[in-house]
Amino acid sequence: METLAEVVRSGLVESRHRGVAVRVDSDGEVVWSLGDPATVIFPRSANKPIQALAMLRAGLPLDGRLLALASASHSGEPFHLEAVREILALAELDESALQTPPSYPLDPHVHADHLRAGGGREPICMDCSGKHAAMLLTCVVNGWDTGTYLEVDHPLQQAVTATFTDLTDGPPAAVGTDGCGAPLLATPLQQLARAIGRIVREPAGSPGARLVGAMREHPEYVSGTGRTERDLMLAFPGLVAKSGAESVYVVGLPDGSAFALKIEDGAERPLHAVMARMLELAGLDAPILHERPSVLGGGKQVGEVRTTF
Repeated sequence: METLAEVVRSGLVESRHRGVAVRVDSDGEVVWSLGDPATVIFPRSANKPIQALAMLRAGLPLDGRLLALASASHSGEPFHLEAVREILALAELDESALQTPPSYPLDPHVHADHLRAGGGREPICMDCSGKHAAMLLTCVVNGWDTGTYLEVDHPLQQAVTATFTDLTDGPPAAVGTDGCGAPLLATPLQQLARAIGRIVREPAGSPGARLVGAMREHPEYVSGTGRTERDLMLAFPGLVAKSGAESVYVVGLPDGSAFALKIEDGAERPLHAVMARMLELAGLDAPILHERPSVLGGGKQVGEVRTTF
Protein backbone atom coordinates (compact mmCIF):
# COMPACT_ATOMS: atom_id res chain seq x y z
CA MET A 1 0.00 0.00 0.00
CA GLU A 2 1.03 3.62 -0.54
CA THR A 3 1.54 6.35 2.06
CA LEU A 4 -1.51 8.58 1.61
CA ALA A 5 -1.23 10.90 4.60
CA GLU A 6 1.30 12.14 7.13
CA VAL A 7 0.84 13.54 10.61
CA VAL A 8 3.12 16.56 10.99
CA ARG A 9 3.90 17.95 14.45
CA SER A 10 6.10 21.06 14.79
CA GLY A 11 7.55 20.46 11.34
CA LEU A 12 8.42 16.79 11.91
CA VAL A 13 6.56 13.89 10.30
CA GLU A 14 5.39 11.99 13.36
CA SER A 15 3.21 9.28 11.80
CA ARG A 16 2.18 7.97 8.39
CA HIS A 17 -1.03 6.36 7.14
CA ARG A 18 -0.85 3.95 4.21
CA GLY A 19 -3.74 2.82 2.09
CA VAL A 20 -5.27 2.30 -1.33
CA ALA A 21 -7.29 4.83 -3.31
CA VAL A 22 -9.04 4.46 -6.66
CA ARG A 23 -11.18 6.47 -9.04
CA VAL A 24 -13.30 4.86 -11.74
CA ASP A 25 -15.00 6.61 -14.64
CA SER A 26 -18.66 6.41 -15.61
CA ASP A 27 -17.98 3.11 -17.37
CA GLY A 28 -16.43 1.64 -14.25
CA GLU A 29 -12.89 1.66 -15.62
CA VAL A 30 -9.98 2.60 -13.36
CA VAL A 31 -8.61 6.01 -14.35
CA TRP A 32 -6.45 6.74 -11.31
CA SER A 33 -5.18 4.83 -8.31
CA LEU A 34 -2.61 4.78 -5.53
CA GLY A 35 -1.69 1.33 -4.30
CA ASP A 36 -3.20 -1.78 -5.83
CA PRO A 37 -6.89 -1.15 -6.60
CA ALA A 38 -7.44 -4.93 -6.72
CA THR A 39 -6.75 -5.11 -2.97
CA VAL A 40 -9.57 -7.08 -1.33
CA ILE A 41 -11.25 -5.31 1.58
CA PHE A 42 -14.27 -5.58 3.81
CA PRO A 43 -16.22 -2.43 2.87
CA ARG A 44 -17.94 -2.37 6.27
CA SER A 45 -20.71 0.26 6.21
CA ALA A 46 -19.64 1.50 2.78
CA ASN A 47 -21.62 -1.60 1.72
CA LYS A 48 -24.88 -0.07 2.98
CA PRO A 49 -26.00 1.50 -0.31
CA ILE A 50 -25.62 -1.95 -1.89
CA GLN A 51 -27.60 -3.57 0.92
CA ALA A 52 -30.30 -0.90 0.68
CA LEU A 53 -30.57 -1.38 -3.08
CA ALA A 54 -30.97 -5.13 -2.56
CA MET A 55 -33.82 -4.46 -0.15
CA LEU A 56 -35.52 -2.12 -2.62
CA ARG A 57 -35.25 -4.76 -5.33
CA ALA A 58 -36.87 -7.18 -2.86
CA GLY A 59 -39.83 -4.85 -2.29
CA LEU A 60 -38.79 -2.54 0.59
CA PRO A 61 -41.58 0.09 0.63
CA LEU A 62 -39.53 3.10 1.72
CA ASP A 63 -38.64 6.43 0.16
CA GLY A 64 -37.30 9.78 1.29
CA ARG A 65 -35.75 10.17 4.72
CA LEU A 66 -36.67 6.65 5.85
CA LEU A 67 -34.94 5.15 2.82
CA ALA A 68 -31.89 7.36 3.47
CA LEU A 69 -31.83 5.96 7.01
CA ALA A 70 -31.83 2.42 5.60
CA SER A 71 -28.38 3.21 4.12
CA ALA A 72 -27.13 5.02 7.22
CA SER A 73 -24.52 4.78 9.90
CA HIS A 74 -26.49 7.28 11.95
CA SER A 75 -25.27 9.37 14.85
CA GLY A 76 -28.05 8.33 17.20
CA GLU A 77 -29.68 11.74 17.25
CA PRO A 78 -33.33 11.84 18.41
CA PHE A 79 -34.66 12.24 14.86
CA HIS A 80 -32.70 9.15 13.81
CA LEU A 81 -34.18 7.02 16.57
CA GLU A 82 -37.71 8.25 15.87
CA ALA A 83 -37.26 7.33 12.20
CA VAL A 84 -36.08 3.83 13.16
CA ARG A 85 -39.26 3.45 15.21
CA GLU A 86 -41.31 4.61 12.20
CA ILE A 87 -39.81 1.90 10.01
CA LEU A 88 -40.44 -0.72 12.69
CA ALA A 89 -44.04 0.46 13.04
CA LEU A 90 -44.57 -0.07 9.31
CA ALA A 91 -43.52 -3.68 9.93
CA GLU A 92 -45.77 -3.85 13.01
CA LEU A 93 -42.70 -4.58 15.12
CA ASP A 94 -41.05 -2.87 18.06
CA GLU A 95 -37.45 -2.35 19.15
CA SER A 96 -37.22 -5.86 20.56
CA ALA A 97 -37.06 -7.20 17.00
CA LEU A 98 -33.75 -5.42 16.33
CA GLN A 99 -30.71 -7.68 16.51
CA THR A 100 -28.19 -4.85 16.60
CA PRO A 101 -25.89 -5.13 19.62
CA PRO A 102 -26.82 -2.75 22.47
CA SER A 103 -24.80 0.43 21.99
CA TYR A 104 -24.53 4.08 22.85
CA PRO A 105 -25.11 6.75 20.16
CA LEU A 106 -22.18 7.08 17.76
CA ASP A 107 -21.84 10.86 18.03
CA PRO A 108 -19.91 11.72 21.22
CA HIS A 109 -22.08 14.76 22.00
CA VAL A 110 -25.29 12.79 21.50
CA HIS A 111 -23.73 10.00 23.58
CA ALA A 112 -23.15 12.48 26.42
CA ASP A 113 -26.72 13.80 26.18
CA HIS A 114 -28.00 10.22 26.25
CA LEU A 115 -26.06 9.49 29.45
CA ARG A 116 -27.21 12.73 31.10
CA ALA A 117 -30.80 11.70 30.37
CA GLY A 118 -30.21 8.40 32.16
CA GLY A 119 -29.92 6.30 29.02
CA GLY A 120 -27.85 3.15 28.65
CA ARG A 121 -26.79 0.85 25.84
CA GLU A 122 -29.73 0.09 23.58
CA PRO A 123 -30.03 -1.77 20.24
CA ILE A 124 -31.82 1.19 18.66
CA CYS A 125 -28.89 3.49 19.46
CA MET A 126 -26.49 1.36 17.43
CA ASP A 127 -25.57 3.22 14.22
CA CYS A 128 -26.83 0.38 12.01
CA SER A 129 -30.33 0.22 13.51
CA GLY A 130 -31.88 2.00 10.51
CA LYS A 131 -30.53 -0.67 8.17
CA HIS A 132 -31.72 -3.41 10.51
CA ALA A 133 -35.20 -1.91 10.75
CA ALA A 134 -35.34 -1.82 6.94
CA MET A 135 -34.17 -5.44 6.83
CA LEU A 136 -37.00 -6.42 9.15
CA LEU A 137 -39.55 -4.52 7.05
CA THR A 138 -38.23 -6.23 3.90
CA CYS A 139 -38.73 -9.58 5.62
CA VAL A 140 -42.28 -8.73 6.66
CA VAL A 141 -43.40 -7.64 3.18
CA ASN A 142 -41.98 -10.87 1.74
CA GLY A 143 -43.28 -13.19 4.46
CA TRP A 144 -39.73 -14.11 5.52
CA ASP A 145 -38.81 -15.05 9.08
CA THR A 146 -37.79 -12.02 11.15
CA GLY A 147 -36.03 -13.99 13.87
CA THR A 148 -33.22 -15.25 11.65
CA TYR A 149 -32.78 -12.29 9.29
CA LEU A 150 -29.03 -12.10 9.92
CA GLU A 151 -28.27 -15.69 8.94
CA VAL A 152 -26.18 -16.01 5.77
CA ASP A 153 -28.67 -18.45 4.19
CA HIS A 154 -31.73 -16.33 5.01
CA PRO A 155 -33.62 -15.16 1.88
CA LEU A 156 -32.90 -11.54 2.78
CA GLN A 157 -29.15 -12.09 2.94
CA GLN A 158 -29.25 -14.20 -0.21
CA ALA A 159 -30.92 -11.24 -1.94
CA VAL A 160 -28.17 -8.92 -0.66
CA THR A 161 -25.47 -11.29 -1.90
CA ALA A 162 -27.13 -11.49 -5.32
CA THR A 163 -27.20 -7.70 -5.67
CA PHE A 164 -23.62 -7.44 -4.40
CA THR A 165 -22.50 -10.04 -6.94
CA ASP A 166 -24.34 -8.20 -9.72
CA LEU A 167 -22.83 -4.80 -8.92
CA THR A 168 -19.26 -5.98 -8.22
CA ASP A 169 -19.05 -8.41 -11.17
CA GLY A 170 -18.49 -11.46 -9.05
CA PRO A 171 -19.27 -13.30 -5.82
CA PRO A 172 -17.84 -12.04 -2.52
CA ALA A 173 -14.12 -12.65 -2.13
CA ALA A 174 -14.82 -13.52 1.51
CA VAL A 175 -17.79 -13.53 3.86
CA GLY A 176 -17.45 -12.32 7.43
CA THR A 177 -19.59 -10.80 10.16
CA ASP A 178 -19.96 -7.04 10.48
CA GLY A 179 -19.98 -5.17 13.76
CA CYS A 180 -23.78 -5.03 13.68
CA GLY A 181 -24.01 -8.81 13.22
CA ALA A 182 -25.00 -8.80 9.54
CA PRO A 183 -23.07 -10.82 6.95
CA LEU A 184 -20.16 -8.81 5.57
CA LEU A 185 -19.09 -9.25 1.96
CA ALA A 186 -15.55 -8.56 0.76
CA THR A 187 -14.53 -7.31 -2.69
CA PRO A 188 -11.58 -5.63 -4.43
CA LEU A 189 -11.59 -1.89 -3.79
CA GLN A 190 -12.00 -1.06 -7.48
CA GLN A 191 -15.10 -3.25 -7.62
CA LEU A 192 -16.59 -1.39 -4.66
CA ALA A 193 -16.08 1.90 -6.51
CA ARG A 194 -17.62 0.36 -9.62
CA ALA A 195 -20.66 -0.78 -7.63
CA ILE A 196 -21.29 2.70 -6.21
CA GLY A 197 -20.97 4.21 -9.67
CA ARG A 198 -23.50 1.74 -11.04
CA ILE A 199 -26.00 2.64 -8.33
CA VAL A 200 -25.60 6.35 -9.14
CA ARG A 201 -26.10 5.66 -12.86
CA GLU A 202 -29.39 3.74 -12.49
CA PRO A 203 -32.13 5.37 -14.61
CA ALA A 204 -34.95 7.53 -13.30
CA GLY A 205 -37.68 5.54 -11.59
CA SER A 206 -35.38 2.60 -10.81
CA PRO A 207 -34.65 1.35 -7.27
CA GLY A 208 -31.15 2.81 -7.53
CA ALA A 209 -32.49 6.23 -8.50
CA ARG A 210 -34.88 6.11 -5.54
CA LEU A 211 -32.03 5.32 -3.18
CA VAL A 212 -29.65 7.94 -4.55
CA GLY A 213 -32.40 10.56 -4.49
CA ALA A 214 -33.17 9.79 -0.86
CA MET A 215 -29.52 10.00 0.17
CA ARG A 216 -29.00 13.26 -1.69
CA GLU A 217 -32.14 14.89 -0.32
CA HIS A 218 -31.65 13.73 3.28
CA PRO A 219 -27.89 13.57 3.96
CA GLU A 220 -28.42 14.16 7.67
CA TYR A 221 -30.23 10.80 7.79
CA VAL A 222 -27.32 9.04 6.07
CA SER A 223 -24.92 10.16 8.81
CA GLY A 224 -25.76 13.01 11.17
CA THR A 225 -25.88 16.77 11.56
CA GLY A 226 -22.25 16.98 12.68
CA ARG A 227 -20.69 14.57 10.21
CA THR A 228 -18.38 15.25 7.27
CA GLU A 229 -20.33 12.99 4.89
CA ARG A 230 -23.41 15.14 5.34
CA ASP A 231 -21.36 18.33 4.87
CA LEU A 232 -19.75 16.94 1.72
CA MET A 233 -23.14 16.08 0.20
CA LEU A 234 -24.44 19.56 1.03
CA ALA A 235 -21.37 21.18 -0.52
CA PHE A 236 -21.78 19.23 -3.78
CA PRO A 237 -25.46 18.65 -4.62
CA GLY A 238 -25.80 15.35 -6.45
CA LEU A 239 -22.78 13.75 -4.76
CA VAL A 240 -23.33 10.61 -2.64
CA ALA A 241 -20.90 9.76 0.18
CA LYS A 242 -20.72 6.84 2.60
CA SER A 243 -17.99 5.84 5.03
CA GLY A 244 -17.42 2.60 6.87
CA ALA A 245 -15.59 1.36 9.95
CA GLU A 246 -11.87 0.61 9.71
CA SER A 247 -11.48 3.69 7.51
CA VAL A 248 -13.32 2.93 4.28
CA TYR A 249 -14.95 5.65 2.18
CA VAL A 250 -16.90 5.71 -1.09
CA VAL A 251 -18.16 8.66 -3.12
CA GLY A 252 -20.30 8.68 -6.26
CA LEU A 253 -20.62 11.71 -8.55
CA PRO A 254 -23.67 12.61 -10.65
CA ASP A 255 -21.90 11.54 -13.86
CA GLY A 256 -21.53 7.99 -12.53
CA SER A 257 -17.83 8.18 -11.77
CA ALA A 258 -16.89 7.00 -8.30
CA PHE A 259 -14.11 6.89 -5.70
CA ALA A 260 -13.18 4.33 -3.07
CA LEU A 261 -10.60 4.54 -0.32
CA LYS A 262 -9.21 2.22 2.35
CA ILE A 263 -6.74 3.36 5.03
CA GLU A 264 -4.66 0.32 5.96
CA ASP A 265 -4.42 0.86 9.72
CA GLY A 266 -8.14 1.56 10.07
CA ALA A 267 -7.60 5.05 11.52
CA GLU A 268 -10.35 7.53 10.77
CA ARG A 269 -8.08 10.56 11.29
CA PRO A 270 -6.84 10.86 7.67
CA LEU A 271 -9.97 9.50 5.96
CA HIS A 272 -11.79 12.67 4.96
CA ALA A 273 -8.59 14.56 4.14
CA VAL A 274 -7.51 11.86 1.69
CA MET A 275 -10.94 11.66 0.05
CA ALA A 276 -11.02 15.46 -0.19
CA ARG A 277 -7.70 15.39 -2.03
CA MET A 278 -9.01 12.70 -4.37
CA LEU A 279 -11.99 14.91 -5.20
CA GLU A 280 -9.69 17.90 -5.74
CA LEU A 281 -7.69 15.91 -8.27
CA ALA A 282 -10.95 15.15 -10.08
CA GLY A 283 -11.58 18.87 -10.48
CA LEU A 284 -13.98 19.55 -7.62
CA ASP A 285 -13.52 22.62 -5.44
CA ALA A 286 -15.16 23.88 -2.25
CA PRO A 287 -13.89 25.06 1.14
CA ILE A 288 -14.61 21.66 2.73
CA LEU A 289 -12.01 20.06 0.46
CA HIS A 290 -9.29 22.26 1.93
CA GLU A 291 -9.99 21.33 5.55
CA ARG A 292 -7.40 19.18 7.32
CA PRO A 293 -7.40 17.77 10.86
CA SER A 294 -5.34 19.86 13.26
CA VAL A 295 -2.50 18.53 15.38
CA LEU A 296 -2.54 20.22 18.79
CA GLY A 297 0.18 20.99 21.30
CA GLY A 298 -0.70 22.76 24.51
CA GLY A 299 -4.16 23.41 23.14
CA LYS A 300 -2.82 25.22 20.08
CA GLN A 301 -2.36 24.04 16.49
CA VAL A 302 1.21 22.90 15.92
CA GLY A 303 0.69 20.82 12.80
CA GLU A 304 -1.81 19.00 10.63
CA VAL A 305 -2.71 15.75 8.95
CA ARG A 306 -1.63 16.35 5.36
CA THR A 307 -2.00 14.25 2.23
CA THR A 308 1.05 13.11 0.30
CA PHE A 309 -0.26 13.22 -3.28
